[in-house]
Amino acid sequence: MGFRGFTSEALKFLLENRFNNSKEWYDNHKALYKQYVYNPFVQLITELSPTMLEIDSQILTVPSKIISRVRRDTRFTKDKTLYRDNAWFVFLRDKSKMSTSPCFWFEIGQNGSSYGLGYYGAKAASMANMREMIIQDNPKFLKALKCYESQDTFVIGGEMYKRSKFPEQPENLKAWLDRKNIYFECVQNDYKLAFSKDLPDVLKKDFTTLKPIYEFLCTVESYN
Repeated sequence: MGFRGFTSEALKFLLENRFNNSKEWYDNHKALYKQYVYNPFVQLITELSPTMLEIDSQILTVPSKIISRVRRDTRFTKDKTLYRDNAWFVFLRDKSKMSTSPCFWFEIGQNGSSYGLGYYGAKAASMANMREMIIQDNPKFLKALKCYESQDTFVIGGEMYKRSKFPEQPENLKAWLDRKNIYFECVQNDYKLAFSKDLPDVLKKDFTTLKPIYEFLCTVESYN
């Protein structure tokens, strides 16, 4: 069966699972997780995979490796809630470096959905490499900049330094240079897209649009 859209049942399960915060409750309702959350993600990834491999033949496309875990890792956080109320996938090359590697993502949660490209938390060395390539007018950056400035779906994001490190640079470059982290995001404040069977086609088109930026970020990583 192909992807037919997420449903309100997926959101209901995720919310109730977080509210109950119980392994026993989750185990008793695991079939609902599979039906409404996991299986639709598998169907979505299956439809997207050929396009993602055209973007980068090294990208992981095995659903079990790129779908978020339903249980949170609470070892390093004060919030000990066991279960999350959102779910996502990430397309990237190396799962072991998920938090510090450029990736494509789609996420659905209680306030809508989002998708895009970027880092969860870029390494300082990666951002330093990126700044150097920008200042040097690296051809791959120029392609990435043209890509970003010629579309209106994605908005650049990521924590900014309080004071510009490059005050002499034009504003469009400072939007890249003055960040501690960087991503390009499209936020949906409703579920029209997430609940639509057209979601795979939208993601294929929009992820392909971001390919020059992805290639730039992969080059940034190659210098680490």
